[in-house]
Amino acid sequence: MARTDISTLGEFGLIRHLTQDIRPKDNTTKYGIGDDAAVLDFKGYQTLVTSDILLEGIHFNLEYVPLKHLGYKAAVVNFSDIYAMNGRPTQLIVSLGVSKRFCVEDLEELYAGIRLACELYGVDIVGGDTTSSMTGLTIAVTCIGEAKKEDIVYRNGAKVNDLICCTGNLGAAYMGLQLLERERAVFHSSNAASTGSNHNSPPNVGGVPAGGGGINPSYDPQRAFEGREYILERQLKPEARKDVIAALKKAGIRPTSMMDISDGLSSELLHICTQSGVGCAVYADKLPIDYQSAAMAEELNMDIVTCALNGGEDYELLFTIDQKDYERIIPVEDVNIIGYIQKPEFGCNLIGRNGEEIALKAQGFNAFE
Repeated sequence: MARTDISTLGEFGLIRHLTQDIRPKDNTTKYGIGDDAAVLDFKGYQTLVTSDILLEGIHFNLEYVPLKHLGYKAAVVNFSDIYAMNGRPTQLIVSLGVSKRFCVEDLEELYAGIRLACELYGVDIVGGDTTSSMTGLTIAVTCIGEAKKEDIVYRNGAKVNDLICCTGNLGAAYMGLQLLERERAVFHSSNAASTGSNHNSPPNVGGVPAGGGGINPSYDPQRAFEGREYILERQLKPEARKDVIAALKKAGIRPTSMMDISDGLSSELLHICTQSGVGCAVYADKLPIDYQSAAMAEELNMDIVTCALNGGEDYELLFTIDQKDYERIIPVEDVNIIGYIQKPEFGCNLIGRNGEEIALKAQGFNAFE
């Protein structure tokens, strides 16, 4: 496939190329791409703003992450932050730092993923920036959202005796990452063995290794991935829980505290408890775990409960509700009650299968370690 050098378009030409047919659809967007700033009008709603920066080599590895999936994920993780405030994402600003090994077609793939996410979640792309990078690909995303003042849910509202709930299941994204990293190592060792070399071919972008001449034909990643599609999708193409926010509103439930699970359940629970001035008890046998996740953990000789607590990147919602809402929460699909809030002097603990108490520790993802 032909590769168009970015320099042939220039910075502003590239922006026009990637965004020329983007048209605002949300009624809060009065003016989008094309001027010094976007114009938004929320008419009495509170404005929510969140941002994320994704760095190649820290947050993603392009040896196995397709650019379209990466774009989709970069957008969705920001939407998730807005939903975690009980709000609605409305606009997105995307800035890119791009090295010379990328071409226009690579960025088209990245933007295709971003645009697909925005289309599915009803979010407008209203601006951004591009610049050159000496260190690979950098994606900086800012998401803007709206919520009524009385609807916004913070991390600091949990009360003693509240029920602790989480959506979906935990640990799947982390197990998907472990599978991808294992197969990456297998590919490189197999490739080196087939060529008699200790050096790996340099990776191309978009999940396709370069230097095809040295690839061992006996290596077939499809065999390793077969039957593990769910955990791979949870890692490569997560979804934000827009559906649960809508279901809670329909059920008349306003959480007392809430956040999304990006760095691991333990870390997020400790954030809520610290900011709310409370303790918590979470039951190991109540943690929702998918079969593929458990099977992958067993194959890798890992403890699935530890993975569920600390894996991160699930982008499920963690929230607390008043006990009076117990009957209302039971019919809400894909919500699990996993514990309760207790007095701070009792600490933050995991209750094991035999009733033992284990102090929770924040062992999730830390970009500075």
